[in-house]
Amino acid sequence: MKSYIVLSGEVREALKKNKPVVAFESTIITYGLPYPQNLKTAEEVESIARKNGVVPATISIIDGKIMVGADEKLLKFIADPKNKKRIDKVSRHNFSSVIAGGLHGVTTVAATMMACDAAGIKVFVTGGIGGVHRGAAESFDISADLKEFEKSKVAVVSSGVKSILDIKLTLEYLETCGVPVIGYKCSELPAFYSRKSGHKIISRMDSVEAIAKAVAVNFKFCKSGILIANPIPARDEINSNKISHLVDEIIEKADPADIEGPKYTPYILEKLHEISAGKTLKANVALIKSNADLGSKIAAELCRLKD
Repeated sequence: MKSYIVLSGEVREALKKNKPVVAFESTIITYGLPYPQNLKTAEEVESIARKNGVVPATISIIDGKIMVGADEKLLKFIADPKNKKRIDKVSRHNFSSVIAGGLHGVTTVAATMMACDAAGIKVFVTGGIGGVHRGAAESFDISADLKEFEKSKVAVVSSGVKSILDIKLTLEYLETCGVPVIGYKCSELPAFYSRKSGHKIISRMDSVEAIAKAVAVNFKFCKSGILIANPIPARDEINSNKISHLVDEIIEKADPADIEGPKYTPYILEKLHEISAGKTLKANVALIKSNADLGSKIAAELCRLKD
């Protein structure tokens, strides 16, 4: 596996010296946000990590190599919309084929967790994880992100589950898989754009120190990852009922081919950005930055626990 992983110099040095590292996915850069907002956001979340004394590691796949850590040139490459057709969206199902084929790819939550586990990075920040899709009882459409929590020992910081999904069934699935879900200063699973979803979570912790201890214990006794739910900042919140109504409207008008499998989330999010006149885009960026701040602080505290 090591022959397929390329660590940036600062990531290699940090891991070697037990310094904190926090990972970021790259799918959101290429497929989740429009240009140039995507590049600006990628640079800003890395800056947030550095301000907290943590080394950022944006993960992608270039020429069949897993790049753990991205310089300015690489960030610009995966953010440039002209390169989009050359860059695959990578999850567990095509992880091996993209690497074996020497191709370019950006990593989803599942693929980023795989790379983190292989590289020895314990904390990963994203916007929202994938989950059980609406209508999954008929379509069986369940994100590989959920299954990956059973396989990769990584703490994932997100603003809960994307509100375009079935949040109740997603929580049920995580519970069945034995995946711990901890709410940071919240007792409900956040719904991405909204701070509340109406769905309770068992564990609430109000400090970074408490969460870091729970993560450390989980990694000692369990083989699974752990989900840290961090609500979107209150000033950037959008009412969950409004979002749900808009999603229903988008799905009803969509061509079924536009919302098949991996096309679903990018399509819905893009349409939401359009319909909301950019409000959902602003909220998306705000929650990612908030998660970057919390995730880097958890990574720093985990390192202190090891000392």
